[in-house]
Amino acid sequence: MSDALYMKKALDLSRALMGRTAENPSVGCVIVKNGKIIGQGATQEGGRPHAERQALSTLTEPAKGATAYVTLEPCSHHGQTPPCCDALIDSGISRCVIAVIDPDPRVNWRGAAMMQEAGIDVVVGVGEAEACKIMEKFLSQF
Repeated sequence: MSDALYMKKALDLSRALMGRTAENPSVGCVIVKNGKIIGQGATQEGGRPHAERQALSTLTEPAKGATAYVTLEPCSHHGQTPPCCDALIDSGISRCVIAVIDPDPRVNWRGAAMMQEAGIDVVVGVGEAEACKIMEKFLSQF
């Protein structure tokens, strides 16, 4: 499968919880290794856990060397939860495909930069138009 098809799966997960994630955006995450989905999740009702942590909690095998497909840049700040980019880095993924960079000034390219500094290949913009539609209300705040 291609990046676009795995991102479509992440977008589908995001769309399924639209309007139910409180102040947080509805984000989807799919983790793929050797052409197989090994973990997936979406930001849960009420906004927690975030999609990345939800996906990591469903792993069927270690994520070392896997690719994470995330509809919004993983958070890089400590809020009510620790940074999701740290969880992805710690998981051992080698690549992260992000649909949209988070415009929140607490994040805005920091999550992507932290992953790059950790040696993770970061790709931005796959599925961006659809992700922007799904997260329109969140994105319009910035």
